[in-house]
Amino acid sequence: MRQHSIVRRLLADPASALGAAIVALFVLAAVFGPALTPFDPNQSIYESVRVPPSAQHWFGTDHLARDVFSRVLAGARSALLLAGGGTLVAVLFGTAIGLVSGFRGGWLDEVLMRFFDALLSLPALLLALLLLGTLRAAYGESVSAIGRGLGVFLVLAVVYTPIVARVVRSVALGVRGRAWVEAARLQGERLPRILLREILPAALPALAVEAALRFSYAIFLISSLGFLGVGVQPPNPDWGLMVNEGRRNLSQVPWAMWAPAVTIAVVVVGANLLADGLKRALMERDLQREKDA
Repeated sequence: MRQHSIVRRLLADPASALGAAIVALFVLAAVFGPALTPFDPNQSIYESVRVPPSAQHWFGTDHLARDVFSRVLAGARSALLLAGGGTLVAVLFGTAIGLVSGFRGGWLDEVLMRFFDALLSLPALLLALLLLGTLRAAYGESVSAIGRGLGVFLVLAVVYTPIVARVVRSVALGVRGRAWVEAARLQGERLPRILLREILPAALPALAVEAALRFSYAIFLISSLGFLGVGVQPPNPDWGLMVNEGRRNLSQVPWAMWAPAVTIAVVVVGANLLADGLKRALMERDLQREKDA
């Protein structure tokens, strides 16, 4: 019933409902889009070079006569796999580190937080470029497409784990002295049980909002890396890479740049709207609990 109440509150707000619809459409496009593309995303249609948007080519064709709509649709899968997978790993590791650090405190908490402060002092994009540059220097330029994808995946996990850890740690610090936690200690419960059963539930609302925000920022970061040419490599369809290719041919095929750029903006805005709505729904639920108590 609590989950149903949160969903009802989320969908009752027009902005939150719009964000949820955009994210759901993005996920559906990532799952089923590559099988539904009207053309091969990497195939050149030589009789349709630089065709503007039309009934046959909804987003037109690019400078290499590739169908832009098919490439945007196919690019949703890599965006979801990298952004979703990287965010999931960051949330899992960040949650584990934040729970242990906040509950234990002491020198362990101090060392971990100072290390994370050092990582967070660098902008996410700069840190991602440094990590990818290090991986490229270690393994050379002959890294496969799968290797580059795993590199981006790893970068997302490293960049966002400290942020999630600090959010969870702040919650753990606030509840570790509460009566129910002390009661669990006196009963002799082990540390993993205390963290998972007593402290983690208190962190779930903040964690859910943070996960949605990290996902939206991961989409933007992946697109930025693709635009700079250090993410997914051609000819694979990648939204950031498509924006860069379209920028170089802006005077001839402006739609080839604007289609992926608008798609990135819509997905990022939708994820942020969903995160804001989720935060409001959880706050309203907590206020209702306090009134009922």
